[in-house]
Amino acid sequence: QVHLVESGGGLVLAGGSLRLSCAVSGRSVSNLHVGWFRQAPGKEREFVAYIDRIGRVDYQNSVKGRFTISRDNTKNTVYLQMNSLKPEDTAVYLCAVDGSLSPSTNWAAYEDLGQGTQVTVSS
Repeated sequence: QVHLVESGGGLVLAGGSLRLSCAVSGRSVSNLHVGWFRQAPGKEREFVAYIDRIGRVDYQNSVKGRFTISRDNTKNTVYLQMNSLKPEDTAVYLCAVDGSLSPSTNWAAYEDLGQGTQVTVSS
């Protein structure tokens, strides 16, 4: 049984930074693809970033150069460092894990999804 707990969300001014954490229990993150997704009110859930089991990363175009995904195998935790935040980054951010062959930018392809953490960026 995999359990995911996101933390680190909050209220920040535009231009500020936050670091989200996704603590994973039940499986080792080094054997998983881990993705971050977000969902704003009234909008579809969208891909933000992933890190695959060998450490390759990918980002949504709108966050490239501002967000960084990383992994600490010793803590079994994946992080999303978010800099230069914009009001349009406001959403609930969720992490997801998957042990399949290839990582995906589609949240539905992931086996387990966390409850999410709220990020609010004010202008």
